Amino acid sequence: MTDVDGIDPSVPPSGDGCVDCDAAGGWWFHLRRCASCGHVGCCDSSPAQHATAHHKTTGHPLVRSFEPGEEWFWDYSSDELYESGPELAPPLSHPVDQPTPGPAGRVPRDWARSLHR
Repeated sequence: MTDVDGIDPSVPPSGDGCVDCDAAGGWWFHLRRCASCGHVGCCDSSPAQHATAHHKTTGHPLVRSFEPGEEWFWDYSSDELYESGPELAPPLSHPVDQPTPGPAGRVPRDWARSLHR
């Protein structure tokens, strides 16, 4: 990634899970972290798709995967994937012991039926 406009590497993530799902008592499949403000939202496969909603509300263009072992960024403004980018403030993912989907105790048994494909 050569253009780092829209990235603030000093901002920590907003939490260990999707802030909006946590507030509503929902659940998520995978997590994405806004590279501008640190907002952690759920991916587009998740029922609520909060990461994309955050982009649409704020115009913040870049997210980074908030999954353990993943370093890629997605640019909403250009629909481009970047395999890596600038280092962001820790933590770089949700806790390794946090289940996927998550969080524990809120995921329905038939969770796969609720995913967006």
